[in-house]
Amino acid sequence: MIGMILLQATIGAALGKVGAAIGAAVAAIAAAFGIGKIGQSTMESIARQPESAGNMRTSLIIAAGMIEGAALFAIIICFLTLIL
Repeated sequence: MIGMILLQATIGAALGKVGAAIGAAVAAIAAAFGIGKIGQSTMESIARQPESAGNMRTSLIIAAGMIEGAALFAIIICFLTLIL
């Protein structure tokens, strides 16, 4: 009986670690996809209106930084669940 409880606890902990690793991977992939889409849209906009390239580039850097910050936060939370 006690052996079965320990086995279930061990399996639950292992699944939690797998879930955290998958969560970190999904956060990184989603951030890469989002930043890629922003870069694509910015380059298309600059091609249409080259005179406003400076403003668009600034907006691109700000948006990419915000996405990167959110992704980093998500990855840190996933890794904390691995440790704790």
